[in-house]
Amino acid sequence: MISEPRRHYNAAFSPARYQEMLADIDRQLPNQLDFRVAESPVFVPAGLRDKLVAAGESIIDVVEQPDFLARTEAAIPAHQRVPGNEGRPEFLTFDFAVCRDADGELEPQLIEMQGFPSLYAFQSWLPGEFGRFFPIPDSVSPFIETTDFASYCEEMRQFLLADELAENVVLLELFPERQKTRVDFALTRQLWGIESVCLTKVRKRGRELFYEKNGRLVRIKRIYNRIIFDELARYPDLETEFHLTDADVDVNWVGHPNWFFRISKFTLPLLSGPFVPPSFYLNELKTYPADLENYVLKPLYSFAGAGVRLHITAADLDALPNKQHYLLQRKVQYEPVVQSPDGLVKCEIRLLYIWSAGAARPRLLTGLSRLSRGEMIGVDFNKDKDWVGGTTPLFER
Repeated sequence: MISEPRRHYNAAFSPARYQEMLADIDRQLPNQLDFRVAESPVFVPAGLRDKLVAAGESIIDVVEQPDFLARTEAAIPAHQRVPGNEGRPEFLTFDFAVCRDADGELEPQLIEMQGFPSLYAFQSWLPGEFGRFFPIPDSVSPFIETTDFASYCEEMRQFLLADELAENVVLLELFPERQKTRVDFALTRQLWGIESVCLTKVRKRGRELFYEKNGRLVRIKRIYNRIIFDELARYPDLETEFHLTDADVDVNWVGHPNWFFRISKFTLPLLSGPFVPPSFYLNELKTYPADLENYVLKPLYSFAGAGVRLHITAADLDALPNKQHYLLQRKVQYEPVVQSPDGLVKCEIRLLYIWSAGAARPRLLTGLSRLSRGEMIGVDFNKDKDWVGGTTPLFER
């Protein structure tokens, strides 16, 4: 999207060089990368960067409203509510499609949002890999409100650990060694000393939680939560000493699990503005939009694009048994803007924020981008294609 860096990058690109980069990632993080890294970063021009920042700030304004907790109470399923002090959303991630407005200018359109961690380690590290193998000018940066990789790592270390020792903080997941995002867990350990611990390995002694490390039980004082309830529900017979819904445990959350629900697809109908497509709770609609072909159906309680339906009819909606579990969102038109060797590619940009204790507002640190040639961004829509997958946005300074 910035012509000069793109021209230099594409001139230097070759499939062989790209494979060398992937091999180097595997050398440093053996067998950890389990998703497709795209062939190129996204060069984000200042005008689009500023619109992304403005769009994020407008969403944060809504989250900060005094009645936000009350308005999102219904988002949390009763059987998945986690006790304890929710505080405020320590992680915020907003996904935007890159589109064009009526004047032909690039603009973001909100697709999804989460009050849940994304790949905060991998996305800060990946730009360095691109820079080792391809020309990346100093006029762009993966960081926004922090200056460089070292500053980012230090800010995240303080944020994740707070006043605890690294061994007393765990990244909690379900079977972390099987997760497609495990490369991020490996880097979280390398950068900040935080171990990935499976829920099944957590031990509960009274009100205290422990995990085993080098043959000894280590107290868990702080949980960096990466468990998604949708996935947990796939294992109804899972036996654990600790359940996320346990009321009486002495532990602090960095990213309280309830925010996964409060800031989610459930929040979309509460938002408005030039960068937010209209969204509606399906069960609250008296009549369906006359142009249903311009809307997408999304389940409120799913992730990674599961259950999204792009093509719907009134009969489809009438047949749904639990309309309160769905929303309609007006479709957006992704604009192919990333120049590959054989045509233009669509992209999506995710903004990654943290909200530290004592800070007046969240800080926008870095981002994630995904390239697509398919009807949707997800993996299933981009099989057997090149110049697709996860990558990094590099913002014009």
